[in-house]
Amino acid sequence: MTRHIDIRKNTYLDSVSLMSMSTKANAVEGVTQALLGMATPMNKEVLANVGVDDPAIDAARPSDLMIVIDAADDLVEDAISAVNDILARKNTSADGAAEARYRTLDGAFTEVPDSNLVLISVNGAFAAREARKALVAGKHVMIFSDNVSVEDEIELKNLAHDRGLLLMGPDCGTAIINGTGLAFSNAVRRGSIGIVGASGTGSQEISVRVHDFGGGVSQLIGTGGRDLSAEVGGRMMVDGIEALAADPGTEVIVVVSKPPAEEVADKVLGVLGATGKPVVVCFLGSPRTESGYPNVQLVPGTKPAALAAVLATGVDESTLDLHALNIPLIEEVRAKLAPEQKYVRGLFCGGTLCDEAMFAALATYDNVYSNIQKDPAYVLGATDASKEHTFLDMGDDDFTDGRPHPMIDPSLRLQRLVQEADDPEVGVIAMDFILGFGSHEDPVGVTVPAIEEAKARAAARGQHLEILGYVLGTDLDTPAIAGQVAQLEAAGVTIASSSTNLGLLAREFVAKGDHR
Repeated sequence: MTRHIDIRKNTYLDSVSLMSMSTKANAVEGVTQALLGMATPMNKEVLANVGVDDPAIDAARPSDLMIVIDAADDLVEDAISAVNDILARKNTSADGAAEARYRTLDGAFTEVPDSNLVLISVNGAFAAREARKALVAGKHVMIFSDNVSVEDEIELKNLAHDRGLLLMGPDCGTAIINGTGLAFSNAVRRGSIGIVGASGTGSQEISVRVHDFGGGVSQLIGTGGRDLSAEVGGRMMVDGIEALAADPGTEVIVVVSKPPAEEVADKVLGVLGATGKPVVVCFLGSPRTESGYPNVQLVPGTKPAALAAVLATGVDESTLDLHALNIPLIEEVRAKLAPEQKYVRGLFCGGTLCDEAMFAALATYDNVYSNIQKDPAYVLGATDASKEHTFLDMGDDDFTDGRPHPMIDPSLRLQRLVQEADDPEVGVIAMDFILGFGSHEDPVGVTVPAIEEAKARAAARGQHLEILGYVLGTDLDTPAIAGQVAQLEAAGVTIASSSTNLGLLAREFVAKGDHR
């Protein structure tokens, strides 16, 4: 095995591009490990933790690109060449035209003065500085970066508000502005339903379900997951709602988030009530059932939210395929499971999808563990073994520190899938597969071998292991949803039609005794 280290001075690549290129580099023949990243202190620490130590790395500056390739001795030169080709292709667009690259925001503003939105995907230590520059220049901002302090977030959102601009993020993973998807997003038809989301995959899920029910999306505005905390106070959520209220192309507004701070929920509902437009609110896991405003409907899940929004546009419910829960299927799966197979293990790329499945389980079971559990007695760390019912958000910071997001590189989830299959008390493994812009080009295809191995391990000890999958995507996505679903079905995976149904099916498949 040979290790090749290359430090490219003053060569910046954003984190989204680096994650995608790392995935491709690790798939090159002969490569055991390829690590690509900017030479920030955090990334250097990540390299040191996996045994990569070199004076060139120590001397590198945050503006330098680090490339580390471990490859078989006889293939290392070919591997280096292939990785260089991957990096070179970053500089050309799909049609072969050269992409314009700018060293600074000021340079980009000079060359493209009519630009009105900046997507920031740099190390969190520098994200606030760049966002501030963009706001001062009069540009809307989406901050994909995480690890931005709450103090900087509040300051930036106040600055944006004072200037009449949107500040989406930090840690904002999804937006669709005037039909253009930003960061992770799905291809959905245009329409009259506007979405404001403090959860990335929750917003994606609602946009996809709206599309599935025949509706369309006018705008999808992300706020960042911390926006509805007591500290931030819903500043971006309020500004996003007011933007949709003023938008003549938006007839219905949908709001989705994990449970907000109570005082912030009251504030948001008051703003929604004043819009005069039909509004659907999905506060996942919240005990609230009434909004207090005649135009604002509260619903418990993402599927009901999308359906209510589409019906509010005047669609006749009798014309829709509502994908009702398959009760005979539940009985069929229960009959296949041994008495000891009483637990669900959920392995999710999407945090909100994990939340929705976990909340469905919590409605029936007390022994539900997760890395995103609010009850500290049931919190698991990224390296902890699963317990009883376990739902893991593998896109959470604990899993992605120094690694690509599982929507881009699912390798860590594949390892965990096989590991969970070795537990004879597990009856169901639930998984999401997220399609669309920014995601892995074939998330199902890369997972099928691990699914087959997991099922084979269970079969070897005489058990049936139920793999329950949900594909978040549309017929317009690349790859399209039909082909991904077909691959799963061919591998013996049961398909849920929505995130909401995934959680309900997983819970009911293992229900025994008093829980039936």
